Amino acid sequence: MSNIEILGFVSAFLTTFSFLPQAIQVIKTRDTSSLSLAMYSIFTVGVASWMSYGFMIGDKAVIVANMITLIFSATILAIKLYNEFFNKNLHEKVSKHPV
Repeated sequence: MSNIEILGFVSAFLTTFSFLPQAIQVIKTRDTSSLSLAMYSIFTVGVASWMSYGFMIGDKAVIVANMITLIFSATILAIKLYNEFFNKNLHEKVSKHPV
């Protein structure tokens, strides 16, 4: 493995696993109120695109890093979407039936 490939894998590892603390916190607390739905939506599509690009050029570091990041970001996005849908429905129920 060349020094360039090592640098690629180290960089991929660092940027990929930077999402782990956020993913763990969201999974544990289910709190996504401070997260931007637009940002996570765009980011998740971007990561999927980078992964596709990695497959097209055959770059293992790009593929692996973005595959793992996609799992983390898609998990966060799914919880965010669930919370947005649930909170919207909960808010509508509360406004229709005031206490």
